[in-house]
Amino acid sequence: MKYTRYSRYSPNTADEIDLEDLLNHLSDFFLQSGFDSQYGVFEMDSSLSGEKYLDDLREAILRALQEGDLVPPESLEQMLQDPDLSRNRELRELIDRLIQRMEEQGYISSNQPAQVTPPPSQTPGGEIGHDTSNAHARFEIKDKALDFLGFKTLKDLLASLGKSSFGRHDTRDLATGIESGGVSKHYEFGDTLNIDISATLFNSVQRNGPGIPIELDYPDLMVHQCEYQSSCATVLMLDCSHSMILYGEDRFTPAKRVALALSHLIRTQYPGDSLHCVLFHDSAEEIPLAKLARVQVGPYYTNTREGLRVAQRVLSRQKKDMRQIIMITDGKPSALTLEDGRIYKNAFGLDPLVVTETMEEVAKCKRAGILINTFMLSSDYSLVRFVHRITELCRGKAYFTTPYTLGQYLLMDYVGRKTRNIH
Repeated sequence: MKYTRYSRYSPNTADEIDLEDLLNHLSDFFLQSGFDSQYGVFEMDSSLSGEKYLDDLREAILRALQEGDLVPPESLEQMLQDPDLSRNRELRELIDRLIQRMEEQGYISSNQPAQVTPPPSQTPGGEIGHDTSNAHARFEIKDKALDFLGFKTLKDLLASLGKSSFGRHDTRDLATGIESGGVSKHYEFGDTLNIDISATLFNSVQRNGPGIPIELDYPDLMVHQCEYQSSCATVLMLDCSHSMILYGEDRFTPAKRVALALSHLIRTQYPGDSLHCVLFHDSAEEIPLAKLARVQVGPYYTNTREGLRVAQRVLSRQKKDMRQIIMITDGKPSALTLEDGRIYKNAFGLDPLVVTETMEEVAKCKRAGILINTFMLSSDYSLVRFVHRITELCRGKAYFTTPYTLGQYLLMDYVGRKTRNIH
């Protein structure tokens, strides 16, 4: 016989914390780009690339608890009497339970499960300690967490822009589709059979007169017209050279936030569009958007030409009405890949060789019908001159912005392209 056993409810602080609020407080930690280190790490080919230690996550959660309003003040004050996780078992159990919940919800995964109740061990000095066998355990950020961070960033950006209606890229052209948006037209071979029944019947009655049965003929067929909606293939070129974290400012983390927000916008509002990400530094490579959050900058130069070459290869595979490159950078081109594979570098001024080869690649983009829009995170004189030359050649747009307003400018530019022939 089945029965239900009832017990007194004992509230658990870890289970009452909203995980989305916690993830929002941890966003800087998840997306950090090496700003706190001297050079940062850039190991795209390493199996450990982007993985973080669970102990670092515990410290980040502890800071979130201290700085945020995730826990009632009286409970937090009691738990934080001793903020040392090695001695405060209650606080460590709370944090480990939060990590376990994030794993259960699919936000993170670890190569060693977090211990909710670590077994005590008697140390030689008579103090109670914890097993530190998982001190070097690593965890990985999952797509669900990245999608949430992209949604949250997009929501914040849209709030700053005010009321806006986002949809697909409308054009001036009419086509036969599912949603009617114009007057009906006579059916032609190849049109979508979105038949305007009333207009079709009217044509038949007008031709044959009233009577039953109604005889339909090919010239009677009328179909609805809808607005032609174009598709767009976009390559987001991100500069991950050393300057992106220099001068006391982290410029790469906001760029990653905007990339995640743009990815969420395209997937939910523009399903016919595509978005790819290309990183350029001493060289360049395409990376999946799922790995973008793990990327950190390094002590590298700016090989803009190689980034454009990779972006062109990516766009050549896309059969879309519009193709564009969105380049986010804060430095002039200072590196070049030679024919023999060596990297030529010169960070002093605009090197004629580097600029000439880079502008030749820009000309190839123009001949291929690829638009280049540049978002500059710096007002360096050499960078401004270079970007103006790109704009004049490729008929793109140049935006002088900051890491904090980058998302607003980029989203307004992307959504604002409503006409089909933007080139």
